[in-house]
Amino acid sequence: MFDCIIIGGGPAGLNAALVLGRAKRKVLLLDENKPRNAVTHASHGFLTRDGIEPSAFKEAAYADLRKYPNIEWTQVRVGAMTKEQSGFSVQTEKKETYHARKILLATGLKDHLPDIAGIESFYGSSLFPCPFCDGWELRDRPLVVICEDERVLHSGKLIWNWSKDLVICTNGQRFLTDEQKKPFLANGIEIIEEEITALEGEDGQLQNIRFADGQEINRKGGFVAVDLQQAAAFGKALGCTYNEQGGIKTDPFGRTSVAGVYASGDTTFNGPQQLILAAAEGSKVGAGIVIDLVEEEF
Repeated sequence: MFDCIIIGGGPAGLNAALVLGRAKRKVLLLDENKPRNAVTHASHGFLTRDGIEPSAFKEAAYADLRKYPNIEWTQVRVGAMTKEQSGFSVQTEKKETYHARKILLATGLKDHLPDIAGIESFYGSSLFPCPFCDGWELRDRPLVVICEDERVLHSGKLIWNWSKDLVICTNGQRFLTDEQKKPFLANGIEIIEEEITALEGEDGQLQNIRFADGQEINRKGGFVAVDLQQAAAFGKALGCTYNEQGGIKTDPFGRTSVAGVYASGDTTFNGPQQLILAAAEGSKVGAGIVIDLVEEEF
């Protein structure tokens, strides 16, 4: 019987494992190893780790966890989990069964890209979802913002911070009013509402955008608004409550609506999806689980 089984080996799950392990707790981390940032060449904004490759970050994290013999982990996909009288049962797709007093869901999110020909070739190389993560590398270049809804009213202004040579593309969606367009046009930001027929370039580097009306523009990178979806449905299977954004609802220490089930990181939709924030939340939730275990035992 483990004190806690953690599902997901991203920064939230890894940091929670470290905190739990240092509290002398018996921990099992189950990681499918299909991270959302697999397409990313480097992660930014994490002090002492700025620019690190995601795979190198994970390798360094496991090096830290190896110091603690009470922390175990394995690369496997979880098939199902059930609540039992004494805790939880977790079954993997390899037909293994593990038992734990607590469950931490740190399964993260997955990106759903706009339906544009060729976009996958550039995503993570010259098209990104977050300017705080990758804006510095694209600074002052001719950039594009691809957004099919009113999120562009925020993202268009924000990305203007990194480059004044900016074009907004709504991919055929005509939702902006003339009044909404005015401040963008006044700041030299072109708005193209025609459907995008193709993104072109080489080796992941965007060079050209084609539109249905025959127009073409040259861009050297940019940002795209993605739809975020839960990477796994374990929260629903266990009966957890979800918030309006589609994240698992938690209190400040990661407790969900189901006793003994916790959630941390991007899967909670509690703010921007950034490496350092997910790791910090994992640390806090790990401490919360320790507190609850001690309260039960004392």
